[in-house]
Amino acid sequence: MTRRRRRLYFIASSMVMLGIAAALILNAFQENLVFFHSPSEIAEKGISGERRFRLGGLVEENSVVKGDDSVTISFRVTDTAASVPVRYRGLLPDLFREGQGVVADGSLDEDGTFIATEILAKHDEAYMPPEVAAALKKAGQWQGE
Repeated sequence: MTRRRRRLYFIASSMVMLGIAAALILNAFQENLVFFHSPSEIAEKGISGERRFRLGGLVEENSVVKGDDSVTISFRVTDTAASVPVRYRGLLPDLFREGQGVVADGSLDEDGTFIATEILAKHDEAYMPPEVAAALKKAGQWQGE
């Protein structure tokens, strides 16, 4: 085997290994992607239940209902154009209340209820998650600066 052929084999095998490594890295990123959707987008697109995503909007007034076990909470998230029922089992953030911005992480079940695994609430008077602000602007309900 000549020196030139060995160099060619080395370069070719290096390129194959680099391609395999890039494919594995991209596959790992794809599995961990979490998309953000507003209630209007969920109504328009008909998002399937097996995919995990984030739902953002405002907690609808007079929609918070505590379950009999006082750990399960049901409420509705709205962007004023559409709303989605949410069920969460766990402790809510201290700043969670009706009319405030919220981002819930989870997935839809077969009857269209969003089953949340995590709830994030607005943390001060000036902050609104960018995705929630964009959804409210799109719905014409933005009251920020």
